Amino acid sequence: MISVLIVDDHALFRTGLRCRLELEHDITPVGEAATAEQAVVKARALQPRLVLLDLLLPGKSGYEAIPELVKVSPRSKVLAVSSQAAPSSVRQALSAGAAGYVPKRASDQELVAAIRRVAAGEGYVDPDLGAKLVVADGSPALEPLSERERDILQLLALGYTNQEIGRRRFISVRTVDTHRAHIMRKLGLETRAELVLFALANGLIGPS
Repeated sequence: MISVLIVDDHALFRTGLRCRLELEHDITPVGEAATAEQAVVKARALQPRLVLLDLLLPGKSGYEAIPELVKVSPRSKVLAVSSQAAPSSVRQALSAGAAGYVPKRASDQELVAAIRRVAAGEGYVDPDLGAKLVVADGSPALEPLSERERDILQLLALGYTNQEIGRRRFISVRTVDTHRAHIMRKLGLETRAELVLFALANGLIGPS
């Protein structure tokens, strides 16, 4: 069961999220918070599997809260949910330690899918938002990868599933799995979140 702490300064928004998530058989909202300070206290007490975090909070921002949340509840993954859709906002949240980023304009189905993926240890960036971040790569850190592996790395960092990548590149899911394994081994990465951060840090995705 995926236990979720909902953090947003708007009570109506929190209520709507809680009601929506309660419809899922594998997701359980376990608490709510309206400020970063409350979020840290409740995360310490509840140890949720996932913190659904608004970034624009009164007082201390969600960006500032992310490292504290990870510290007091090491098992928790942070999924940022924000009205901000600027590339710099995404990069700042992921660099602070968030495992994913979903804009508030996203559908409820996308949010639920993002929660499951982040809770499973993968990184996630809304594909439409991620498409705005694509830049040409030229980083020496990417030299160990083949052209195909760089392509797969970019698609993974943008949030596409192995099945979606297979359909886009006309290759089997097994082939995508193999490329992903080679990428992770060559770059010394272990999780999808690390892969996303690597792509951002090395210019594979970034402000267009």
